[in-house]
Amino acid sequence: MPADLLGYAYAATVAAGGLVGYIKAASVPSLAAGLTFGVILGYGAFLSSQQPPRPLLQIGTSLVLAGMMGSRWARSGKFMPPGIVCVISCAMLARGLLFHNRYLPLIGKTE
Repeated sequence: MPADLLGYAYAATVAAGGLVGYIKAASVPSLAAGLTFGVILGYGAFLSSQQPPRPLLQIGTSLVLAGMMGSRWARSGKFMPPGIVCVISCAMLARGLLFHNRYLPLIGKTE
């Protein structure tokens, strides 16, 4: 399986967003969250690049990030940055579910 370049780009974008939040607003929580989620997503992209792919970490992290940033977007009404991160996370979640659904463990699945 080829490298999950989209997954790595997503991880780098999230990490860079945390860094930008720290630079612009001196927000240490933004830096910590951005780097933490970026590293987790990078490792998830690594796992999704293996044979067979193991997409659960990347999918789960995208779901958490979409939920967190979606609620922040709903509270603030500002599209940048929570709205854009929510939209990208939802897109990555859908991508993970569509492309890796045969590798996801299902309850009661027997083979």
